[in-house]
Amino acid sequence: MFATGVTIVTAQSAQGERVGLTANSFNSVSLSPPLVLWSLSQSAGSMAVMSQVEHYAINILAADQRGLAERFAARDLDRWSGLEHDSGMGGAPLLRGAAAHFECRNRSRYAEGDHVIFVAEVLRCAHAPGASPLLFHGGRFYTELPLSS
Repeated sequence: MFATGVTIVTAQSAQGERVGLTANSFNSVSLSPPLVLWSLSQSAGSMAVMSQVEHYAINILAADQRGLAERFAARDLDRWSGLEHDSGMGGAPLLRGAAAHFECRNRSRYAEGDHVIFVAEVLRCAHAPGASPLLFHGGRFYTELPLSS
């Protein structure tokens, strides 16, 4: 019963392999220094790369990017085929059209239960003014709907 935003965490290995995964386990930790966290299943295919990279990007998806969220959550497909992106710190892909990007340096990792919690320092960020976020609640995607005052 907790609505979240939707992110795609992206990175590039030292060998040039790009990885990306849909995550709604994203949260602010600190403003000074700017820290965020997200978590990844220990059995995830991207765990090997994510455990090795120093930099990654957290792409906050815009309301019209539901297809990307589903694409990066699916298994056994080329998530990067035909996808336009820019290169951030450490080569981390920045997805075009995202509501915001956080370019991060991994600060620490904590294994808890069947997941690893990644804590990152935000080194650079940008946002698209006026972009509406993609939301997730109860197994479904939503867009924002302002409450009347």
